[in-house]
Amino acid sequence: MATSQLNQPVGFAEVSRTLVAIAAEVVTGVQRAVVGPSNVRTARDNAWSAILADRARAAAREETSRAVAAIVATTPHRPAPMARHAHKRAIATAA
Repeated sequence: MATSQLNQPVGFAEVSRTLVAIAAEVVTGVQRAVVGPSNVRTARDNAWSAILADRARAAAREETSRAVAAIVATTPHRPAPMARHAHKRAIATAA
């Protein structure tokens, strides 16, 4: 039975999976060599970084909303602009 499995053609998906697995191992090895084994990022580290980035974006959005609200509150209200060509009609009716 083992010999019949060895003689089967290798599929594209199997080769792709193997190449991706090898590439992942190489990247992990390079990361360990560059930053040291104790500084290797984990999924937990990535998740925490994403949470902190989300909090920072939310704080920036809040600050922007507050700034816009302050600008709107301090800006004097101007009358609504006249409709297009309304001034021509006003001149025509006055004449």
